[in-house]
Amino acid sequence: MEIRPELRAKTNILRHAVSGRTLVNMITTKAYGVSKAKEPVGPLTISRREVGPSDVLIEIQYCGICHSDIHQARDEWGGGIFPMVPGHEIVGEVTSVGSAVTRFNVGDPVGVGCLVDSCRTCRSCKDSLEQYCENGWVGTYNGLERDGKTPTYGGYSERIVVDENFVLKLPRNLDRAATAPLLCAGITTYSPLRQFRVGPGQRVGIVGLGGLGHMGLKLAVAMGAETVLFTSSPGKKAAALALGASDVVVSRDADAMAKQAGRFDFILDTVSANHDINALLGALRRDGTLCLVGAPEHPHQLSAFGLIMARRRIAGSLIGGIAETQEMLDFCGQHNIVSDIELTTVSEINRAYERIVASDVKYRFVIDMQSLRSS
Repeated sequence: MEIRPELRAKTNILRHAVSGRTLVNMITTKAYGVSKAKEPVGPLTISRREVGPSDVLIEIQYCGICHSDIHQARDEWGGGIFPMVPGHEIVGEVTSVGSAVTRFNVGDPVGVGCLVDSCRTCRSCKDSLEQYCENGWVGTYNGLERDGKTPTYGGYSERIVVDENFVLKLPRNLDRAATAPLLCAGITTYSPLRQFRVGPGQRVGIVGLGGLGHMGLKLAVAMGAETVLFTSSPGKKAAALALGASDVVVSRDADAMAKQAGRFDFILDTVSANHDINALLGALRRDGTLCLVGAPEHPHQLSAFGLIMARRRIAGSLIGGIAETQEMLDFCGQHNIVSDIELTTVSEINRAYERIVASDVKYRFVIDMQSLRSS
């Protein structure tokens, strides 16, 4: 499934400004992606920009598969830019650096997460919260560079060129493949846990034991909180306890939920399927917070009394900025935390997609990109 010749020709002659540079020479790269919405994922040839003064060229070794890859490749959220190469959980090794790069050397293990640029001048960017860039951050894929016209391509590819300010240092003691999902699932759960100061002496609930939930559980336990899993599946109890949960509550059991009333300081809800959040609110103590990182298709139905009667709060959280993502990686290195993964190959991406939709993975797929180079 090659990119149409006219599109490839257009890409190869792009002259675009990125961080004040005009770039002409391009790097041809093998990749896997879709040329239009809802097509099966297949082989593409794309072009990366040349390595500029502040850029790092990374040979991609592993790339996690996020459920959002599926939504975007199928244009289920709308606004897709095609051809599209998904992937924003990227782990690899530096193979070249620009003349002004100071933080990285050839051979360094590095990662790239969900964003590869931002305006760098707005209040959020100056606060190291690039994920809330008020002028629009640049997504690792299905986005446009700061010039507003050059598409970004993600990690289902041989290599990627990224400004050093958006490249992350990986702890050398962690398994590289299992580190990849930390760049999305890890930071998505770490950021709210840190924002709401989860730690010793607190009772914390994690809702859902999927790709996000299992990371939230591991991180909350490592932060010293008494951590309880809420799940709709009784069969997940043993797995949750093995990951460090002190208890498991089946959310469909009304009696079990009633016993949790007023017990929790903080609850992190990772579920993207439609579900009732009012019982979760009731499990919070006065001034407790329910934080949403899952995004169900339909809006939640909320009883205002669940908030009013105990001054409870509902919050939301995205990913993290670059500094916080590096902090998360360092924390995971100190505590030997990685994602539970299943390795797959580029030829099995479509099968992995179907299994993710069916919730048939514990808990993240990661693509071994050597399978692309040998294809």
